[in-house]
Amino acid sequence: MQNQECIDIFEKYLRDDKKSSANTLSSYLRDIRQLGEYLDDHSEHGIIDADEEDLSGYIAMLRSKGKSVATVSRSIASIKCLYSYFCIKQMVKTNPALGLVPEKSTQKLPQILTSKEVELLLEQPQCVDAKGYRDKAMLELLYATGIRVSELIDLNISDVNLGAGVIRCSSRNKERFIPMYNAAVKALSEYITLVRPQMISSPDEQSLFVNVSGERMSRQGFWKIVKHYQKKAGIEKDITPHTLRHSFAAHLLENGADIHAIQEMLGHADISSTHMYSQLVKKQLKDVYNKAHPRA
Repeated sequence: MQNQECIDIFEKYLRDDKKSSANTLSSYLRDIRQLGEYLDDHSEHGIIDADEEDLSGYIAMLRSKGKSVATVSRSIASIKCLYSYFCIKQMVKTNPALGLVPEKSTQKLPQILTSKEVELLLEQPQCVDAKGYRDKAMLELLYATGIRVSELIDLNISDVNLGAGVIRCSSRNKERFIPMYNAAVKALSEYITLVRPQMISSPDEQSLFVNVSGERMSRQGFWKIVKHYQKKAGIEKDITPHTLRHSFAAHLLENGADIHAIQEMLGHADISSTHMYSQLVKKQLKDVYNKAHPRA
């Protein structure tokens, strides 16, 4: 069996059976293609008949090239997923990836904004033109709900219920409803009522947020918006679109919100992902203590 045929079978499994996200699908397939290229150059075996030595050699090569622990660990996860599936389908007799062990790495806690920095950032868009109204609504909504950037730009006008003050977020075959604070409802209402009808390129456009061409906002477009207002606010932290999501979760936790409620709002399948914010809050408290206590 040729490498490309193996990759095609794996892609179908990830897409149809595992219902993997677009990012996971892209990453796993890229990892397996790179494995195939390595085998073409360094082994007589292809993907279907690679042995433990082949796979260990590939991982050793990645490490020798200085690939990060996270990159190598993800490659191992991709390879393990591939051969586990091939074993289940009896396409291989034994699993050559069983001996692959990812390195342990310390989890890097995300950077968040202080409440004052959030306020400063949200104050930057000026509602004097269409772009200002749109940008304010996007930033307020992101901090109000903690949704992912991909979820923000995927929102349709039908996903907003201004009367109830909630949005409907559909992601990864799951649906959740997230409340908004009043300022976010106001900013979103003004954008939808006053600005969006003039910005959309077609009356049939379903996208909630659109670019200057009247079509759905892209991730790259929103990234530029965030960086623009970071610079305008004079915030020195390296803000990404995801920073507001992290800040949303950490600030809720700081103010006593139940971690399971935060998990539901964030759309985390595993509570362990949400517990990261507990570590973040504890670290911040320790930093404050060390800076402020006279004997620290």
